[in-house]
Amino acid sequence: MLCHSIDKFIFPVVQHYIIVDQKDLKLFKQLESSTREIITKESILPWWIKRLPIFTQKNIWLSLKTVPLRGWLIQQLTKMAIAQYIQEDVLIFIDSDVAFVRPFDLQKSLVQGEKIRFFQELNSIPQDLGQFYQWFQTISQLLQVPMTNFPAHNYVCQIVTWKRDNVFKLYETLEKHSNRHWIETFCNCWNISEYVLYGVFVDQVLGDQSGHFYDQAQICHHYWREEFLSSEDLKRFILEIEPYQVAVMISAKANISISQYENLFQLIPQI
Repeated sequence: MLCHSIDKFIFPVVQHYIIVDQKDLKLFKQLESSTREIITKESILPWWIKRLPIFTQKNIWLSLKTVPLRGWLIQQLTKMAIAQYIQEDVLIFIDSDVAFVRPFDLQKSLVQGEKIRFFQELNSIPQDLGQFYQWFQTISQLLQVPMTNFPAHNYVCQIVTWKRDNVFKLYETLEKHSNRHWIETFCNCWNISEYVLYGVFVDQVLGDQSGHFYDQAQICHHYWREEFLSSEDLKRFILEIEPYQVAVMISAKANISISQYENLFQLIPQI
């Protein structure tokens, strides 16, 4: 659904990279085209990180240099590392349970002069929200910057934009402070978020030199919760989309099949 919606609604045409497990490569290859490339996690990760068959169901990866790695950390690591394998100057991260439902002009929405959009929701994270406190604590140590005050800024959303050259600067900063390769440093963190790491790096390290402009609009209408939605609730949720929102995300953890809501997208007014 994401691929179809990108082809239908995003312009100008962009290069789309899909990152998958090696075992799923054959399945996803059918989506490949001149503007869409399938990349495996295994091809991005260093040789010392391996998936062991006996841990497949638990999604645990073996690391020969750090503690064993959870699948969630591997997912974050591949986003951090992909900058080394592509040539585009701007990276846009979109999860697979997102679908675009309105035209999305990248040049108009993400670019202002020579600056690229950067999502930052001001003072929106209370200290007791999930793992955010631990994330900020870890990141302040990694970057050697003051601990964030709460309520903190939020950098987590469904359409996240990074500058590739900033990612390389982040690698260098992590290595300078840890005296280790940045991947080893990242993998030794139990509580961390790649989006918050980049966000704090932009805010507290790069500052005015980041090449970003700030925007706190949630341009993707999202449902994060795991509770199942009835047909009426689902319809109500989708029709609550704001005029400035161009995409919808319904978490896969809610166990709502695409067929239950895909047709409802037709009810969304086109702006």
